[in-house]
This record gives sequence, structure tokens and C-alpha cells, in this order.
Amino acid sequence: MVMGSFSSSAAQPGRVDRRGGWITFPFIIATVAGLTMSAGWVTNLITCLKEEFNMKDIDATKVYNYVNGSITVLPIIGAIIADSFLGCFSVICFSSLISLLGIVLLVLTAAINQLRPPTCSEKGSQHCKYPSQFQFAILYLSLALASLGTAFSRFTIAPMGANQFHSPKHQDIFFNWYTFTMYIANIVSATATVYVEENVGWTWGFSLCAVANVLGLVVFLSGTRFYCFVERQGSPFKSLACVVFAAISKRKMVLPVESENYYHGLHGDAIKTVAKPPTQFFRFLNHAALRTEGETTPDGSITNPWRLCTVQQVEDLKAIIKILPIWSSGLILSIPIAIQLSFIIFQAKTMDARLGSHFKIPAASMQVFTLISTSITIVITDRILFPLWERLAAHPLTALQRVGVGHLFTILSMAISGAVESKRLKIAQSENVQNQTNGSVIPMSVFWLGPQLAAVGIAEAFHFAGQVAFYYQEFPGSLKTISTAAVAVSIGGAFYLSNAVIDVVERVTEWLPENINDGRLDNVYWLCCTLGALNFAYFLVCASLYKYQGVDNVVDDSNRN
Repeated sequence: MVMGSFSSSAAQPGRVDRRGGWITFPFIIATVAGLTMSAGWVTNLITCLKEEFNMKDIDATKVYNYVNGSITVLPIIGAIIADSFLGCFSVICFSSLISLLGIVLLVLTAAINQLRPPTCSEKGSQHCKYPSQFQFAILYLSLALASLGTAFSRFTIAPMGANQFHSPKHQDIFFNWYTFTMYIANIVSATATVYVEENVGWTWGFSLCAVANVLGLVVFLSGTRFYCFVERQGSPFKSLACVVFAAISKRKMVLPVESENYYHGLHGDAIKTVAKPPTQFFRFLNHAALRTEGETTPDGSITNPWRLCTVQQVEDLKAIIKILPIWSSGLILSIPIAIQLSFIIFQAKTMDARLGSHFKIPAASMQVFTLISTSITIVITDRILFPLWERLAAHPLTALQRVGVGHLFTILSMAISGAVESKRLKIAQSENVQNQTNGSVIPMSVFWLGPQLAAVGIAEAFHFAGQVAFYYQEFPGSLKTISTAAVAVSIGGAFYLSNAVIDVVERVTEWLPENINDGRLDNVYWLCCTLGALNFAYFLVCASLYKYQGVDNVVDDSNRN
């Protein structure tokens, strides 16, 4: 694996010094907790838009989807900025300030009446006054800033934390705790923050998010003197683009076998790179590293980077191409999960949500089942299952094997979802509520939704942490930050693709009417189960053909402080 080159400061060109190690762990993890909880304003956003801004259900849902899409897709831009221009540390600092500014604006919209339309007693009524253009402008500006800051910081901090360790084993442990901390923080957001917003006030709820943002930034800055910083390597995408252009420009040249006919870089760089000819995978790209007369200066440097690239640049692009099939399977994996999350709230609203005689579980808080399941699974796997597997099998569970387990539990979750929904529809039919309004509640406890949410939580504990670790290990060194953001992009893409799947189902079938009691949502879940099974088969093929880049020169970080 690429991470095998982390054996020492000298072995990693971008590493400035030997600071880092486990002493940085509390600072990084506390920062993850603070910045994740600061995004708690997203959890109950639909309710806020409906109650405070008199938005219709569809409009509020669209805004909510845009916000979630932005938070999950924009991290790739933050990663590019970190890799090419500012570095992880600066991006985290600036993005935290941006998100804080957006949250403060949200606090103002909740506290100042002039920034909201008049309160409407009959929600959804045509008599409710819509926000003015100025009020919309302030609202959308606050959401844009808060979304942008959250997107840039959430996944950029993952490679920042991983850079503190040289050992792939310790980096895997960090990624497990990074995921665990995010889920615990999300649990707090989905419970405590939502409770304050709905029972104390939106001003206080948003203020809690602002406080969490400030605390996360302060803790992060407090650990500055302990961090290991990695120098910026310039734009990695320019390097990849140069390979493509150089290969096309030399496409008619004959490729030799001898290593000396290819450019390996200056003498200093050649020491760090084994002087071998480029691999035969995507052989066409080897033209980019083929040396011709006049393309290098007397000291060995390149005269035109768009005409000649190093063998390492060529192999970096090949590494990305090899990973793409695995990434595409991860994208498809998230589609059933996104569809499940889209309908779980509608199901919960038709079921008995009472917990005792005085408390009802909000439909938006049902995701807590998934978050708790994921958090517990991460602790059990990290402390018990993975060490036990390593002792019995004499080797650790690979990242792709962990992703594969996540695939299986996702399929199981969709099967449970289909069975539970079939039972819910039968009860709705027996209670004769199929042709009634969506406000009708059937005598079936909302806790029936728990097993499917727990199963998908277990799945996420395996495939999410596994994908983050896999991409970080296998991406080229110049793309380490972007590697973790690739997971976020797949999740964001899945949200958009899930909408496309739902649109197709609506046009082709009658499974999704306005009232889910009149439809066949169970068939949608069985469709997701089938999609998951087919994707799992595709993943197995991709994983079996993929070859890890090899791990060597592993360093123990346990004694570094």
C-alpha cells in the first residue's frame, strides 16, 4: 500500500517533521466531535423551515436535500484546496469559521422576528405568509455558509488525523474512532439538539450548535504544537491531466521495454522510486513517460510537463483508475440506504410512537437507532472481533473484506424493511385506514422499525470505516486528502441517484402514492434488496480482481509522543 512509504520522515517527501503520534489523538477526536455536533442544525431543518418559514412540505424537503447534497459532495472541493493550496490545517480552521458565521446567521433568523415571516397557526394553509426576498436571502446565505463550512471541515480532518501516524494499523484504529466519534456526535444532535429546538426554542438549539463549533475550533488550535504537518505538493489533478495529454501527444510512438527509455525524475527523486518500467495496466498511458530528445534539460528536469511525465505520475493515474470500480460499487451500495432514510420518517408517522404514557418519539429521531447501532458495532469490532480475527487467521481483516461485510448487512436491512412494511400494510388494511389521510396512526409500535435500522447501522460500521481506510491506503500520496472525501462524494451521489430511482418507480408502478398506506412500499424495499444483491456480486468481482499495492516498512507509533 502507499502507506508503506510512511516508515519515516525521510521516506515521506511531504512530511515536515516527526511530530504527531497518539498525543494528537485527543485533540483531533475532540475536534471531530465538536464540528460534527455543530452541524446538528441539519437534523431538524425540515421542521424549522415548515414552522418558522411557513414552507410547504415539498419545498422544505427540496431545501433539505440540497443542504445534505452539498454537505456530502462539496468535501471533494475542500480536499482539493487542502492538497493543492492551503493544507489540511488551514482548510479546517477557515471552514470552521465559515460554518460558525452561517450558524450565527441561523441564530439571528430564529431570534429576530423581522428575519422570518409571521407565525401561521394553520401550517400548510394558503393563508400563511411566505418569506420575503430579503428573508429568503438571509436564510439561504446562512444555510450556504453553514453547509460549505461543514462540508470542507468534516472530511478534511480525517486525513489530517491519519497523517499523525506512520503505521497503517494505527491509521486503521484512528479511522474506526473517527467514525465512532462522528456517530456519537450525531446521536447527540438527533436527540439533545432536536429536543432543545422543539421544546425550548430554535434560538437556543442553534446556539448550542454555535457553541459546539467554537469549542471544536478551540480544541483543534490547542493541539497545533503537537501536529505533524505535510507540505503541499501542488495540484495533483494537474499532474494527472499532464499524463493524459502527454500520452495522447505520443500515442503513435512505439513503447520500448527497457526502463532507461522512461523518465523517472531527477536524481533525487529517482532514489525514492524503484527504476522499473511502467506497468502494463492501461499500457497506453505509458507513452506519457517515454523520453524523447529535447524534453529534458542538461540537469535532467522536464522542459514541458505537458509533453513528458515521470513514471510515478503515470502509475498514480493508473492507481486511481484501478480504484474506480470499487468506488462505483460503494456508490450503488449507498442508494438503498438513502431510499430507506427517505421513507422511514413517513412510516414512523403512521405508527404508534409512544414511549411510556407521556413521551412520543419524534419521527426525525428514528435515525438514532442506526447511529447507536453503528457506534456499538465499531467498539465491538475494534476491541473484540478484529483482534480475535487477527489471532485466529494470523492476519488482519482487510479493508475490502470489511466493506464486503457491510454489503451483506445492507442487503439484510432491506429484507427486514420489506418484511416489516408488509406487516404494517396488512395492519393498515385490517384497520381500514388505507384510504384515509396520512395522519392516521395504526396500532403498530414504531419500534418495529428498529431491527432494520440496527442492521443498516452495523452495515455502516463495516463499509463506511472500511471504505475510508481503503481509499486512504490505496490512493497515491499526492491525493491522500481527496481519498477520504471520495467517500462523501459517493454518499452524496447516492442521494441524488436515489431520487432518480424513486422517480422511475413512481412513473412505472403504483407503489408510491401520496398516502403510503395505499401503496406497496414493501416492493420498493424488495427492489432495493435485489439491487443490493446484484451490487454485492459486482463488488466481489471488483474486489477479487483488485491487487493491494503492498504494505512494508511499518512503523510503531505507540512510543511517539
